[in-house]
This record gives sequence, structure tokens and C-alpha cells, in this order.
Amino acid sequence: MDSLAAGIDQRKLVGSRGKFAAYVELTKPRIAFMLVLTAAAGFYLGSSQGFDLVLFVNAMTAIALLAFGVATLNQYWERDLDTVMDRTAKRPLPSKVLVPHEALIFGILLCVLAELYMLLAVNALTAVLGIIVIVGYVLVYTPLKTRTSASTAIGALPGALPPLMGWTAAANEITLGAWALFAMQFLWQFPHFFAIAWMYREEYAKAGIQMLPVVDPDGKITARQIVLFALMLFPISLAPFFLAMSGWIFLIGATLLGLWFTFASVQAARAKTVEKSRKLLIVTVIYLPLLFILMVADRR
Repeated sequence: MDSLAAGIDQRKLVGSRGKFAAYVELTKPRIAFMLVLTAAAGFYLGSSQGFDLVLFVNAMTAIALLAFGVATLNQYWERDLDTVMDRTAKRPLPSKVLVPHEALIFGILLCVLAELYMLLAVNALTAVLGIIVIVGYVLVYTPLKTRTSASTAIGALPGALPPLMGWTAAANEITLGAWALFAMQFLWQFPHFFAIAWMYREEYAKAGIQMLPVVDPDGKITARQIVLFALMLFPISLAPFFLAMSGWIFLIGATLLGLWFTFASVQAARAKTVEKSRKLLIVTVIYLPLLFILMVADRR
């Protein structure tokens, strides 16, 4: 009897651990970390009146909770689509580790907590931007993914808000410098997401997701857009120098990063292969945090 009870307790423990891991997976922590990193840079660059450590911790905690909640609600909304695609079939909802209402409640609680936290411990402007993220990403972008390839541009708007939110958390206003950070993250998303979409275009097509590479099978439009947005990003990425936010070290580093990013984009656009798209994806993932780290390290 004792051994039987111990076995039952052990299965319960394993089940609890599995469920906890599933809730963590719902929040997409790696993506949230990237968003919080850019928000932290925005906060530091927007701290013209001195760096407030307590406010920084509160702001980053609230933004992290928001990122967790939005990611969770996104997976709740796309649970049926995720079942169809191999790359997402093992997520907590398609694999039935969690049931839909658990994810829905968890996501709503995280978003509500994040908004209350921002409103009470940060400021109202940042909380309003948080609401725009929730509405824009969960209620507009996510359902449009199966309807139009323009959803990428629509989703890039809330996706570019974290550094702007970091800035407003510190400064409680939106200035030209804040818009420059927003523009950088907005433009960066297109080569990043088009690289992913080209790699998995067959799976997206199977799920009915209208990413550009799905509706552009020969890849000509996708290739042009990758290069176009990379070229647009290059001069915008240098804006912190010309706005007197960062110095010469940043300018040199951002120029080298921009050349690397543009070269990888042109290569991927010419080749239109999974291999080159994966290389571009790796470049985009390295490029953005390095760019923001340079801005912070060489702040004027």
C-alpha cells in the first residue's frame, strides 16, 4: 500500500511539474526576454532626469507580464492552427497538456495584472500603450493571419512598442528619440518574420495562414520586401547618433551591424532557400539586441 501511494504521489508530482512547464511555455519566455531587453534600453535612453532603479524594476516587470499574457492569448487563439503544423504541434494546447480555458484564464489574468501594475506603479501613458499591444496583437493581428498577408505589417505595430513603452515608463512622454526606437524595431520585424515564413511556408499554407511567402510562391515579392525593409532600417538605425542619444562608438558599430544585416538580407532574397533564410533569421536575432546594447553602452 505504501509503495502504491508513493507511486501515485510521484505521478501527481510529475504531472504538476509538467503543467507548470506548460504554463511557462505558453508565455514564450525567450521572446519575452528580447522584448524586455529592448524595453530596458528604451527606459535607460529615456531617463534624461536620472535613472530610477525602482521605477525600472516595476516597468520591466509589468512589460514582462504583458509579454507573457499576450503570448499566452496568442496561443489560445491559434490552438487549432498549431495542431496542423509540425513546428507547433507540441505546444501545450495542441498536445493537450493544458485545456483551452486554462490558457485563456491564465492569459487574461497576466494581461490584467500587467495593466494594473503599469497604471499604479509606472504611469498611465505606458498602460495605454500596453492596451494597444493587447488589442493590436491579440484581437487584430492574430485573427487576420488567416485572412491577409498584410497582417505582418499590422502585427509589426504592436510588436514595435516595447522600446517605446520603456521610454515612456522613464520619461512619461513620447519624443523623437522614442519614435526612432519604435521605427527601428518596426522595420526590423519584416526581414525577421519573412525569413521565418519562408522557412515554414508549406506549414503555414497547410494551416491556412496567409503569410507573404504563402501567397507569393515564387518569392519575388518576398525577396523585394526583405531587401527594401533592410535598406530602410539601415539609416533609421543610425538615428540615435544624429539625435545625440549615442556617440561615435555606436555610429561605427551600428554601421557595421547594418552592413551585415543588409548583406544577409540580400543573400536570402537572391537565394530564396531555407538555408539562407535560416542564416538571415540568425542574423536578425543577433542584430537587434546588439544594436540596443550599443545604444546603451555609448549613451551621451
